[in-house]
Amino acid sequence: MAKIDERIVALEEKLKQLKMQHQRKEARTRAVEARRSRREELRRKVLVGAVVLAKVEDGSLEEKVLQGWLAPALTRAEDRALFGLDGEGHGEARTIA
Repeated sequence: MAKIDERIVALEEKLKQLKMQHQRKEARTRAVEARRSRREELRRKVLVGAVVLAKVEDGSLEEKVLQGWLAPALTRAEDRALFGLDGEGHGEARTIA
């Protein structure tokens, strides 16, 4: 009977180790997927931004329209300054292009 008990304990330990390996593998898979998703989202944002800026530069999109989109959306002073928007409010903006 002792041999059976020892075998059960050994198998339970092995099961515990295998479950832990499985959890680590799943966590790695989720981390890789999250990185891929963030990278794709960033790429989409950069491409959309490039297209919008190109449209402003070639005159297809009025700069005031872009500034109208940006003014309420950008709240950080550094971000607003990057696009020539005044302080925290919806005031005048300088030319972007």
